[in-house]
Amino acid sequence: MKGVFFIVGPTATGKSELAAEVACRSNAEIISADAFQIYRGLDLLTAKPDAATLAKAPHHLIGALALTENLNAERFRKLALNPIREIRARRKAAIVVGGSGLYVKALTHGLSRLPGADPKLRAELNQLSSEELREKLIKLDPEAARKIDIKNPRRLVRAIEIASVIPSEIAAAAIPSSSAPAAEMAAATTGVFVFRDRDDLYARINRRVVEMFASGVVEEVRAIREVGETASQTLGLDKIRDLIAGTISKPECIAAIQQATRRYAKRQLTWFRRQTNFEPLNLSSQGRAEAISGISQRVRTLCVKE
Repeated sequence: MKGVFFIVGPTATGKSELAAEVACRSNAEIISADAFQIYRGLDLLTAKPDAATLAKAPHHLIGALALTENLNAERFRKLALNPIREIRARRKAAIVVGGSGLYVKALTHGLSRLPGADPKLRAELNQLSSEELREKLIKLDPEAARKIDIKNPRRLVRAIEIASVIPSEIAAAAIPSSSAPAAEMAAATTGVFVFRDRDDLYARINRRVVEMFASGVVEEVRAIREVGETASQTLGLDKIRDLIAGTISKPECIAAIQQATRRYAKRQLTWFRRQTNFEPLNLSSQGRAEAISGISQRVRTLCVKE
């Protein structure tokens, strides 16, 4: 990852705006590491950067895939490496920005070679509840079950697929750990882990959800048609569909998405604190201008060192 700078952290911290300003000042380009902003058609729901932000610097992997396409860490890594190489060939720095921890880790640490998905087994597993999936994984690989996020059915399904065909010690090593010390996960990468004080972050999340509804997110969801397995996990999509179906009210929908987003942000904070060795940067206590200036200098230095 020479010449690559990472700006990572939970949703709603202001990563996109910060990165765009840094890229503008340092003549860099941006690679998005967001599992859902990579899709076309849900700009509001996925909180994609607005036109003014995108205009500040070249952006890659935003709106790059159709909603019907599936994505995993391995495919993301392949998609990201191409523009990174092209940016470096232009002797510019690449800034990887996002909150999808596993995708960031795919770039910083690489990936183990794992078996592909078994369509028949996956179809069977997708019919099970999270608790049933967890019990099944415990029987196959207790160590992997201890390490995995049990609230993520997609991750549980994949862990079972892996544990079903390869030895448990290999499967456990391949499952991202939420408890490994940062020192054990250290990689030769440069970047910052941006966050905010809890009250500040939660207030920003709540405001952003309200603004999404004011901007027409319900109409955006109503307009989409077929959605693939990965894009269907977009935060808030199921709740807005419930609202469209008339099973919940608008205030209930907003409150549910706000709560789900706060919980997601909390999981992101835990991941980045434990899985990376990036320098922490509290945007609630450090001024925006100061943060932009400091990071811009570090990004410009990347190219100079080479």
